[in-house]
Amino acid sequence: MTEVRQAGATAPVQQGPAHDRPHGWDGPDSEARVRELLGRMTIEEKIAQLVGFWEKEDGETVAPLQGEFGDVGRLETFSRHGLGHLTRAYGTRPVDAAARAAWLWKFQADLVSGTRLGIPAIVHEECLTGLSAWKAATYPTPLAWGAAFDPELVTEMAEAVGASMRALGVHQGLAPVLDVIRDPRWGRVDECVAEDPYLVGTIGTSYVRGLQAQGVHATLKHFVGYSASRAGRNFAPVHAGPREIADVLLVPFEMAVLDGNARSIMHSYAEIDGVPVLADPTLLTGVLRDQWGFDGTVVADYFGVAFLNLLHHVAGDHAEAAVQALTAGLDVELPTGDAYLTLAESVRTGRLDEALVDRAVLRVLRQKQELGLLDATFTDEPQPVELDSPEHRDIARRLAEKSIILVTNQETLPLPAGRSVAVIGPNADRESAVFGCYSFLNHVLAQHPGVETGIEVPTLLDALRVEFGADRVSFALGCEVDGDDRSGFAAAVAAATAADTAVLVVGDHAGLFGRGTVGEGCDRDDLELPGVQRELVEAVLATGTPVVLVLLTGRPYALGWAVHRCAAVVQAFFPGEEGAGAIAGVLSGRVNPSGRLPVSLPGSAGAQPYSYLHPTLGEGNEVTSLPTTPVAPFGHGLSYTTFSYADLTAPETVPTDGAVRVSVRVTNTGPVAGDDVVQLYGRDVVASVTRPVAQLLGYQRVHLEPGRSVTVELSVPTTRLAFTDRTFTRIVEPGDVELWVGTSAHRAVEARTTLVGAPAEITIASPRWTTSRLS
Repeated sequence: MTEVRQAGATAPVQQGPAHDRPHGWDGPDSEARVRELLGRMTIEEKIAQLVGFWEKEDGETVAPLQGEFGDVGRLETFSRHGLGHLTRAYGTRPVDAAARAAWLWKFQADLVSGTRLGIPAIVHEECLTGLSAWKAATYPTPLAWGAAFDPELVTEMAEAVGASMRALGVHQGLAPVLDVIRDPRWGRVDECVAEDPYLVGTIGTSYVRGLQAQGVHATLKHFVGYSASRAGRNFAPVHAGPREIADVLLVPFEMAVLDGNARSIMHSYAEIDGVPVLADPTLLTGVLRDQWGFDGTVVADYFGVAFLNLLHHVAGDHAEAAVQALTAGLDVELPTGDAYLTLAESVRTGRLDEALVDRAVLRVLRQKQELGLLDATFTDEPQPVELDSPEHRDIARRLAEKSIILVTNQETLPLPAGRSVAVIGPNADRESAVFGCYSFLNHVLAQHPGVETGIEVPTLLDALRVEFGADRVSFALGCEVDGDDRSGFAAAVAAATAADTAVLVVGDHAGLFGRGTVGEGCDRDDLELPGVQRELVEAVLATGTPVVLVLLTGRPYALGWAVHRCAAVVQAFFPGEEGAGAIAGVLSGRVNPSGRLPVSLPGSAGAQPYSYLHPTLGEGNEVTSLPTTPVAPFGHGLSYTTFSYADLTAPETVPTDGAVRVSVRVTNTGPVAGDDVVQLYGRDVVASVTRPVAQLLGYQRVHLEPGRSVTVELSVPTTRLAFTDRTFTRIVEPGDVELWVGTSAHRAVEARTTLVGAPAEITIASPRWTTSRLS
C-alpha cells in the first residue's frame, strides 16, 4: 500500500458578520480570535456551544433508550444562546434534500443574525454506508470495505460521500467505526471493518482522509473497547487487559489520529474493568491528548452522558454525570443537552471549575474555525446536489464487486449459460437484504412504512434474471429471515428439483434494538443462521440439485455443516445498492471474485470469542478436546483463476528500529484475468510476552492478466511487530521473525529475518504503515 498523508481540509469561507469580529482583529491569529470570542461569552453561551439539538418526533427511535428522554423544548427557544451541533437534520426522517437544505440555510442564518455572537451550528449526520439520508447513495457496509482490501477505493468512496454532505451544509460525519471485531455474536459487527487492527486502521484512515478532503470532519468511533464486550452483548462490561487494549483495540484509532488527522472522536458506551470510558480521563485525556496530541473534539455517543447515571450508576444524577464527563475530556454532548445543560448551575455552585468548560468551548470554536463557520453568513443559496449520481453508483459497484468472497467452489461457478436456475431463500427478493443497520433504509425508513425507497435497489432475484435471462430463473421464498414458518419449504424443494442449479440466498436482516437479526442491539447467543434457514438449506441440499449458497449477512455464521456439502459458497457482507449486480456477476463469471475474509468464518459459537491473532494456546491442540479452528481463516478467498508466489525475499537482519523490506513474485497461472490480494504475515518466534501465531504485516491488491507476473515490494516498519512488554512499554524486541505470503493460516511461500539491536521503544513519530511498490 502506498502511504498518503493528508490533513483534514478546510472549506472555503465567507465574509463573517461584524458583531463576531473582535475590535482590532485583523485575521492571521486564529487562536487569538477564538480566545477573544470565548472571553465575551456568558456561561449560558458557553454551554450552548457544547450541546446538540435533535428535532425528532415520537416513534423516531434510532438510539438506545431514546424514549426515556423528555422534550428539551423547541429548537428556536433552545438555541437562543447559540448552538454547538444540530443533530441529523437530514437523517432523522425522510425529507426532501432540497427543501431541507433551504430550511437549514435559514436556520443557520438566523443563528448568525439572531444570536449575540452569531456563531452557526455544526451539522452532523451518520455516514457509515454513505450519507444516511433519503434518496442518497447507499454503499457496502464496512465489513465489505475490509473484504475488498482496497484502501484507495475506500478513500474514493468517502470523497464522494463527503462532497454530497458538504453541499448539503453538513460538517461532521459520525464514521468510521474502528472497533476491532472480537466476537461475531455482537450485533454491531456489521458496522466494523475486520478482526485485524492493522486492516481496520488502514481502511479506516483511508475513509477519514477521503471525507476530510471534502471539508467534512470524520468522527472515529467507538473509543475504545466497545467491541470487546462480554459474550458479544451490546453495552456489556469489557474486561480487556491493558495489553489487549494497547496492542489491539487502540491501534486503529492511533493510526487514524496520527496518520489521518481525524478531527473528532466519539466515546464508547462501554465500561472497561468497572470504569465507563466516558468517565475515564486516562483514556479521553491521557491517551488522546497527552500521548497522541489529539487536538480535535470528543463528542458523546447519543445519550452517553446520561447513561453514566441511568445505566452505569457511577453518577447520582445527570448533573454529576455531566461533571464527570466534562472533567474526563468529553467536549460535546450529543444528540441533545440532556445532561450538559446542568453545567451552568454546577459552575455557579462551585461543583465545577469553569476552566474545564472553557477548555471544551475552545476546542469547539477551533473546530468551527477550521470548518469556516466563524466566517459563514449563509446569505447564499444551497446548490442542488445529486445524491445518487452515476459517479456514486460506479464507486458502489466497484467496491461491491471487490468485496464478494468465494469461500468454496467445487467446479460449479461460474454457472454455465443456458442452465436453469432456481433462486430460493428469504434474502433473494428483498431490497433491504443488501444494506446494513446504518443504511437509511434499515435505520430510518423502516419506521416509515409506505414511503418509497427513493433509490434504485435491484434485488438479487432481479439481477439474476438480467444476468441469466428471466425465462431461465424461477423463484421460491422458502421461509422468512427469522421466525419458524416452514410452509414454503415444499415450494422451495420443488423449484430446486426442477432446476439444474439452486442458488440459495440466506442470511440476515439488519435492524435496530431487536428489530433485526444483526445491527445495533441485535446480538446473538448462537451463530446458526436465523430462524429456520438452516432447515431450508438442509431440505434443498437433500434434493441432490447442486446448491450455490449465497450469504447476505452482517456477521460471519458457523457454517461448518454446509460449506463442504454445497457446490459453492459465496459470502457477501451487505454489499449495498449495487451489490445484487455484483453477486450476479460473480455467479455468471462476468466478475472474477477477489474479496478476502476480513473476519474468520467460525466453527461454532462456543469457540467465541476467537481471533486469528491468538497465541499458540489460543486455538487448541492436544491439551483440549475443544479446538477453535475456524471453517475458513482470516484472509481466505478464492478466484476463477489461480495465482502462484515465488522468490519471497527478506534481509537476514534488520535493526529493531528499521524496516523489513520484502519482495515476492506473483504470477497469474490461470485462464482468466483477476485480482489477487497479496498478504504478508509474520510471527515473532520468541518474545517476552505471548505473541500471535500470525499477524498481518502488509497487503497489496494487484490485477494480472493470464500468464503475467509482478513483483510486489513491501517495506514493513518494525513497529508493525511492536507490542506491550512486561513493564507495559511498547517496544520492538530483537529476535527471529517468520514471514510468509498466503493467508493467516496458509503459508504459500516463507522467509525469515532477525531483528537485531537493543529493544526499540515506540514513539509517536514512529512509522506505522507498510508501504508498497510494484515492478
